[in-house]
Amino acid sequence: MPMRGVQRFGVSGKLRPRYVGPFEILERVRSLAYRLALSPQPAHVHDVFHVSMLRKYVADPSHVINYHPLVVQEDASYTELLASIVDQKEKMPHNRTIPYVKIQWQRHTLEEATWELEEDIRRLHSHLFA
Repeated sequence: MPMRGVQRFGVSGKLRPRYVGPFEILERVRSLAYRLALSPQPAHVHDVFHVSMLRKYVADPSHVINYHPLVVQEDASYTELLASIVDQKEKMPHNRTIPYVKIQWQRHTLEEATWELEEDIRRLHSHLFA
């Protein structure tokens, strides 16, 4: 059966996701149609779906978002706070040793940790190296 005019989310081809989401159900439009809270990115997609296009949500503890209020300054910026030092390493370019530390920042996951110069972190957060 040809599928002309059918829009798909994300990647095309055989690697495209079969389902996208989870999305919050805003309201029941008809007996078998629901309005979803879609993200603004797929602007070409209508927000009402038939039940046959939806899947039941399976609860997953990793979907829980830790909420911490964010203090934003007047210029719409905020200060990143250091949570912990995750790892240490040394780079040796041109017979010099440069120590680095991997920093996990508050409000960020471990995958988003960054490598910073140990010297800079010692200067700003000396209490972590005591």
